[in-house]
Amino acid sequence: LNITGGLKIEDPAIDLAICTSLISSYEDIVIPPDTAFAAEVGLGGEVRAVNKIEQRISEAEKLGFKTIYVSKFSMKSVVIDNYKIKIKAVGKLEEIFMDLFV
Repeated sequence: LNITGGLKIEDPAIDLAICTSLISSYEDIVIPPDTAFAAEVGLGGEVRAVNKIEQRISEAEKLGFKTIYVSKFSMKSVVIDNYKIKIKAVGKLEEIFMDLFV
């Protein structure tokens, strides 16, 4: 995976973006450029919750993203009506695959 020189990635919330970018490349299907991702992915493909999900959703919205994929396990405290961005909560990587690549 090509990461910009000098950039150090330590936040597990980038896992979902990396997984979907790899699938996108393998399948040769473009992910809509206005789509964001914020979740950790386990070895079994489970999409795990991350900290500060409300802040991540708000920042994605401010940056102009129209859709964000997050873990359904992050959504307990999130009030969807507070956001204009479309929030897609998933539990497994396969759900995103079916939504974006099939």
